[in-house]
Amino acid sequence: MKPEVTPALPAVKRPSPAAVKLKRFVLDLKKDAFCYAFLAPFLICFLVFIVIPVVMAATLSFTSYDGFSKLHFIGFDNFIALFTQDIIFLTKALPNTFVFALIVGPGGYLLSFLFAWLIHQLPMKVRDYYTLVFYAPSMAGGVALTVVWIAAFSGDRVGYLNNFLLNMGWIDSPVTWLQDPKYLLNIMILVSLWMSFSVGFLAMLAGLQTVNRELYEAGRIDGISNRLQEVFYITVPSMKPQMLFSAVMTIVSTLKAGSISTQLTGMAITPQYAGHLIINHVDDYAFIRFELGYASAVSVILLLLSYFVMRFAYRMFNSKEEL
Repeated sequence: MKPEVTPALPAVKRPSPAAVKLKRFVLDLKKDAFCYAFLAPFLICFLVFIVIPVVMAATLSFTSYDGFSKLHFIGFDNFIALFTQDIIFLTKALPNTFVFALIVGPGGYLLSFLFAWLIHQLPMKVRDYYTLVFYAPSMAGGVALTVVWIAAFSGDRVGYLNNFLLNMGWIDSPVTWLQDPKYLLNIMILVSLWMSFSVGFLAMLAGLQTVNRELYEAGRIDGISNRLQEVFYITVPSMKPQMLFSAVMTIVSTLKAGSISTQLTGMAITPQYAGHLIINHVDDYAFIRFELGYASAVSVILLLLSYFVMRFAYRMFNSKEEL
């Protein structure tokens, strides 16, 4: 007898890992649909106002586009021209931004922590009043620039600073502070430091109130002998999340502070590009020259610069386990 031959079974096709992950994701969506419904408004806004604009800017940076004609893909030509031919960017915007950021960023950050710590030492009855006094300039914004600082640095005899210096006999004629390239960047730095007590300042003040008071008593037993050591060894390590949040907010506000120069001088381009920052360079090419592809390339460079500075901040204030 011939042996009975069993027919071969058809090979079972296994789903790909990507299909398995997609199916698992869909099942998770169905399982937690109620939670995702609450997250949907934020996710939609984040997608529409953050993700899509960033992708569009990155795409436009490789094109030549004026907002009216057709897109022309030119590869890395915008970035090559930015670092080889754009004299204003290399000699004005980039150095001014680094000087401005190096002074206003760490300076405003340290001032916010210093005054938050000093206010925290005050009695509860008066603490809120001092907090409001320091926080008010950041709320006033452009109004404060117009009413206070433009009047203070006005180039005529009735300007507050000129009037004071003339009465004291220290100058013979009024100084055009906001039109003189020697003074404009320094005035921008001064105004920015004055306005640096914003949300990061409130976050530090809130973080100081969360520090466990028992840690200070334990520190004194372990040998801490003064308030400076308490701040360095106890206060700062205990409020790292607030310090990180404040650092991120300071970085963002510093790198997008180009509007200060235009508000102070009333001109889109400051005299001799004295107050010209990277964000002003973006506005110049986007809204004056209508070279949107080139402006997108500059904004991508600014985005990358912000990213690396923020990574540095994360490494400073995040614990090693979280990196």
